[in-house]
Amino acid sequence: MTRTVIVGAGLVGLTTAAALRLIGHEVTVLEHAPRVRAAGAGISLWPNALREFDAIGVGTEVRGMGSAVDAWFFDATGRPTRAAGYDPAAYQLLMVPRAGLNDLLADAVGRDRIRLGTHVTGFTEHDTHVDVHLADGARLRADLLIGADGVYSDVRAALAPGSAAVEHVGHYAWRAVLPSGAERPEGTMVTIGPGRTRGGYTRVAPGQTMWWVGQFDAGELVGSKRDRALRRARNVAASGWHDELLEMIAATPEDTILENQIMLVPELPRWTTDRVALIGDAAHGLSPHIAAGGALGIEDVGVLRAELAAGPDTGTALARYEHARRARFARVREHATAIEFADGAAESAERYAAFSQWMLTTAPTD
Repeated sequence: MTRTVIVGAGLVGLTTAAALRLIGHEVTVLEHAPRVRAAGAGISLWPNALREFDAIGVGTEVRGMGSAVDAWFFDATGRPTRAAGYDPAAYQLLMVPRAGLNDLLADAVGRDRIRLGTHVTGFTEHDTHVDVHLADGARLRADLLIGADGVYSDVRAALAPGSAAVEHVGHYAWRAVLPSGAERPEGTMVTIGPGRTRGGYTRVAPGQTMWWVGQFDAGELVGSKRDRALRRARNVAASGWHDELLEMIAATPEDTILENQIMLVPELPRWTTDRVALIGDAAHGLSPHIAAGGALGIEDVGVLRAELAAGPDTGTALARYEHARRARFARVREHATAIEFADGAAESAERYAAFSQWMLTTAPTD
């Protein structure tokens, strides 16, 4: 039996653990935090991710906890737009609360396989195994080490020195989840305003709504988090459109608002060795403006699972995984840049539909 250590008990790490158990791996998940937790508010899941959740046996539960979204783009006055000529699936996704999803996945893996409060500082790779170094001086021996520890990955730091995450300069995002009220149940998913600002709200589960605001050139940050979010939200609220967004932000407790400087993982010289692999944001953390980073990370899991199952040995399987995913993310980066620099709602809708349709129609399958 392959002994596999997975670093990171987030969405991708827990999905990896559940998936590798399917092919006979003995998994241990190491998490630095004192509890299983979710960074963020809600997450967009596309059919490419839901297929892997089906494979590990939690697809029905994931769909049951989420809220289906048929997305539109809006300008700052509320005028809706969509790009013509695309399959309706290019606009259809499932919004799911991150915390609930992480709890579901932790239960699927088995809580006894998750070691909390455990900080990985590096590894030493040998011909027959890999030693995982812990902050308390202990070492764990494994046959395979997976770094699923996000943009600030310690595994990546050891695998590719000098690969620290960098700021997407000037790009900030604000978001929170709160009980649903009288706002439109269909949401305002993506509203494009002046000043390179985007925002909106959407249901993430029955009775729960997530609002979000992002700005690529945010400028000086002054006031409280709520003040800063409201200032940007006014860019996507003209002529009475989005009054409910402004009201939601004003009513959100300060300590529940998430404010993030967006960080990017630079392109890496390698993602794998013979016994170590990076996955998810640890390998390719991108800006959340494409609303598909989680789904693409789950795609990683499916490809890794399939390649390891195909053999003939771990090193060969990891090399195939890296080759496939690096090529895919080269295209993802092209689409992400095009979407970032779209001019207005109509062009944003066109470029996003091109991306989502490409992602779905070229998604790998077992």
